[in-house]
Amino acid sequence: MSAGGASVPPPPNPAVSFPGPRVTLPAGPDILRTYSGAFVCLEILFGGLVWILVASSNVPLPLLQGWVMFVSVTAFFFSLLFLGMFLSGMVTQINANWNFLDFAYHFTVFVFYFGAFLLEAAATSLHDLHCNATMTLQPLLSDNQYNINVAATIFAFVTTACYGCSLGLALRRWRP
Repeated sequence: MSAGGASVPPPPNPAVSFPGPRVTLPAGPDILRTYSGAFVCLEILFGGLVWILVASSNVPLPLLQGWVMFVSVTAFFFSLLFLGMFLSGMVTQINANWNFLDFAYHFTVFVFYFGAFLLEAAATSLHDLHCNATMTLQPLLSDNQYNINVAATIFAFVTTACYGCSLGLALRRWRP
């Protein structure tokens, strides 16, 4: 009791003031047993292949393929981070609406990857374009670069489809 006889209420406990994190996906290794976890693993695998294939073609069209490299590398690392957060169980410790963050992440990456797929397909379609290199006409892409870019285009499409499937699953969780 204080000097005046009135009692002062205790300060509120912040642990009960905030709701817990909202996540419907399991944390820990159980995430790998869900469709969403499987799609994230496929996004990492195929996204890494896009990155490796575009880099191995020596990036003959840096203006187009630079964006493809940026998107594939960035999405690769953020997908690894996303999967690592769920595998480590950190999602249960961080107060956030993980269902919305999952949706927002996959929507953003889907849009960027779709654009990267279109740019990679455009770069591949320029195979027969001839450029003047010291008075001799040479194809813009060698046959080896063309074959690598075809593979990169296919894997960019598959990766975009995986991000699209993850987006659909995330939307279903976010908006039941």
